[in-house]
Amino acid sequence: MLPPVIAGAGGSAESLAAAMGVAPPPLRQWGRATREAVRRDRPLRLAHTRNRHPCQGAGEPETAAQQYLARCALRQAEDRIRRTCPAVELDDDQIEGPVTTVLLQAGEQAARLVLGSRGLSGLTGFPVGSVARGVVARAVWPVVLVRADEDAADEHLPADNGSPSSRTGHRDVVLGIDLGDPCDEVIEVIEVAFEAARLRRARPHIVHAWQALSPIGLGTGGIGRVDGSAQADEWLGFMTAVLQVWQDKYPEVVVAETVSEGRAQSVLVRAGAGGSPLVVGRRTTERPTGPRTGPVTHAAIHHAGCPVAVVPHE
Repeated sequence: MLPPVIAGAGGSAESLAAAMGVAPPPLRQWGRATREAVRRDRPLRLAHTRNRHPCQGAGEPETAAQQYLARCALRQAEDRIRRTCPAVELDDDQIEGPVTTVLLQAGEQAARLVLGSRGLSGLTGFPVGSVARGVVARAVWPVVLVRADEDAADEHLPADNGSPSSRTGHRDVVLGIDLGDPCDEVIEVIEVAFEAARLRRARPHIVHAWQALSPIGLGTGGIGRVDGSAQADEWLGFMTAVLQVWQDKYPEVVVAETVSEGRAQSVLVRAGAGGSPLVVGRRTTERPTGPRTGPVTHAAIHHAGCPVAVVPHE
C-alpha cells in the first residue's frame, strides 16, 4: 500500500482542525490532510495519540473514561471526514506514549504528516505548540502545520467580488530558499514546492532574501560587489539559473521569482501571506545543543498566516 497521509488527532480543536480543516463545530470544508490525501491518491490515517495521566503509574492501565474519551475524539474526526469525503480511504491508529515520540514514529511511514500548529496538547498538559515544535525539529520527512481556523477556501484566490471561494484557482505555493546554500542540499525542498504546485495547478513562488554587504566583508568579486538594484538583478539572474532544471522538469508550471532585500524571516513571512502553503527547509545536521528548527523556520511556523510545510534536508 502507498504510504498514507497521516493527521495527528489528539482531541483538541487544533488537532481536529489538522484532520478536518476547522475547529469544530461547525464543519465547513474538507481538512488539509484530507485534501492532501485526495490530491496524492493516498490513504488517510488518523494517528490518535494520548499520554497517561501524571497520577497513573507506569504499569497502570487506562481508565474506562480515558479510553472512552479517546475513542470519541477519534470517531468524531472520522465521522466528519467520511461525511465530507466518502471516497477517501480512511483508517485510524490509537497509540499511547509521549506524543512527540509517537508522532515521529508514525511519520516514518507517511507521505506527509499534518499537525495542528497550535496544540495537539489540549488534553495532555503539554505547553501549547510544544508537540508541533518538537516534531518539526526532529522529523526527517515533510511536516505540514495547519492553523485551527484554516478553511478550504484559504487555499484559493478570492472571488472577483473579494469573498472567499473554494472554486477559484489555488494560491501560490511559496518557497523560501537561501541561494547561498549549495543547490544539491536543497533539492528535496524545491521538489516539494514544485510538486505541490503541480498538484494544485498553482504557481510556485520562489523567494530569496538578500542583505547588502559592507565593504569590509567583500571579497575580490561576486554579487556582493554591486549595489542596490544591480545587486538584486544579480541575485534574480542567479535564481533563474538555479531553477532552470526544475522549470525543465515541470514545464507545465509557471514560476514566479522574487528577490527582496531584508532579513529572511521578515521577507518570507510577508511573502507567505499571499500563499498556501509556505514551504521552508530545515537542516537535519545535528548541533551540540540538539535538534533545532533554525531562525527562519521558527519565524515561519510562529508568524506565517498560512499552513507551513517544513522539509528537512542535509
